[in-house]
Amino acid sequence: MNEVMHTHRGRIFYGYYLLAVTFLFLVLFNGSGVFAFSLFVRPLEASLGWGRGEVMAGFTVFYATTGFASPLAGRFVDRYGARPVIAVGALMMGLGFVLVSRISSLPLFYLGYMIIGTGGAAMGPVPCSAVISYWFKRKRGTALGLMSAGIGAGGVVVAPFIGYMLSHYDWRMAYLSLGVLIMAITIPLALLLIRTRPSEKGLYPDGAKGPVGVSEDATRRGGEREGTTLKHALHTGTFWFIAIAFTLFAFGSMGALQASVPFLEDIGYPTATAAAALGAIGFGSAVGKILFGWMCDKMAPNHAFAVGAAFLLAGVLILLTVHADSPLAIIWTYALLLGLGAGAWLPTLSMLASTRFGLLHYGAVFGALNLCLSLGTASGPLFAGMMYDATGSYFAAFTIFAGLLALAIPIIFMVRKPAHSTRL
Repeated sequence: MNEVMHTHRGRIFYGYYLLAVTFLFLVLFNGSGVFAFSLFVRPLEASLGWGRGEVMAGFTVFYATTGFASPLAGRFVDRYGARPVIAVGALMMGLGFVLVSRISSLPLFYLGYMIIGTGGAAMGPVPCSAVISYWFKRKRGTALGLMSAGIGAGGVVVAPFIGYMLSHYDWRMAYLSLGVLIMAITIPLALLLIRTRPSEKGLYPDGAKGPVGVSEDATRRGGEREGTTLKHALHTGTFWFIAIAFTLFAFGSMGALQASVPFLEDIGYPTATAAAALGAIGFGSAVGKILFGWMCDKMAPNHAFAVGAAFLLAGVLILLTVHADSPLAIIWTYALLLGLGAGAWLPTLSMLASTRFGLLHYGAVFGALNLCLSLGTASGPLFAGMMYDATGSYFAAFTIFAGLLALAIPIIFMVRKPAHSTRL
C-alpha cells in the first residue's frame, strides 16, 4: 500500500506542503531582491554620494547574474534535485546581503549583488517551479499560480519591513536583516522538506492513488516521459518567440516598477506613500499570479500572457499621467494594474516551458528562458535610471516601456509547440 495522503482522510497531500514552502521561498527571493531594491536608491545616494544610474546598475548586476546562473541552476536541479540547490542558493544570497551591508565602494556593491543574484538563481523560480511542475499535473497552472503568488507577496511583506528598518535604523542594518532572514528561514526548510519528485516520498502527482493512463514509473516521476533537450529547443522558433516576448515584458514591467518609487518621491509624494504603492504592486502581483495560473488551466498559456501584458500596458499608460496633484486613487489604480500584469510572467512561462518542451529537461529549458527574461528585467531599471540622469525625467522611459509591452503581445501569439521531442 502506497503512502499517498488524502485530505478526506484527514491527511494532506505532501505536494501542498511543498506549495507552501516554495511560496515562502519566493517571498524571500523576490521581496529582498526586487521589491526592496528601489527603497535603497535614495539612502545609498545620500549616504555614499552615488548617482542614481550607478545605484540602479546594482539591480542590473543582480538580475543579469540571476539570469546567467539560471541555466546552470536548472541543470543542477535536473541532475541533483532541488533540495541541495535551494539550500546552497539561500546561503549565497544571504551572505551577499551581509557583504552589501558592510560596503562603501561601488565595486564591492556590485560584487555583493553578483553573489546575491547567483544565490537567487538557485533558490528562486527555477527550482521552485520545477518542484511544483513535478508534483502537480491536472491543475498545474493553478498550483504554479499559487506558488508564484509568493513573488508578489514579497512586495506586501518585505517592502514595508524594509521601509520600517530604513525609518528606524539605517540602510546597513536593513541589508543585514535581509541576509539573516533568508539564511535562517530558507536553509532549514529546504533541507527538511523539499523533495523534487513524488517518487522520493513514494507518491504520485496530484495525490493520485496510482498511475493514470501512463506507466507507473513515469507517473511517479511527475510525468517526465518526454521532453525537448535545451540544444534542440534553441533551434526552434517557439523558444525564441517566447524568449523575445518575455524579455520585452520584463524590460517594461521591471523598469516601470523600479522607477515608480523614486518617480513618486521626486514629484513630492512621501516615502511612506511610495512604499505603500510598492506594496500595492506586490499585492496585485500576488493576486495576478494566482489569476494567471488559473487562466493557464482554462486557456493556452500564451493567451494568458497576452492578457497580463495588456494589464501592464494599461498601468504604465496611467503612470504617465500621474503628477503631484493626482488623487491617491490614481496611484492605487496604476499600482494594482502594474502588479496584476507583472503577475503573469512566472505561471505562464513555466506552463509554456512544460507544455511546449516537456518535463524531461525542464530545468535546463526553463533556466535558459529565465536567462532571457532576466536580461530584460536587469536592463529595464538601468535604462530608466540612465534616462533620468540624461533628461531629469522618467517620461521618455515610461513611454518606451509602453511601446515594448504593446509589441510583446503579437509576438507571443506566434508561439507553437515544437514538432520533435526526446523520450525516455
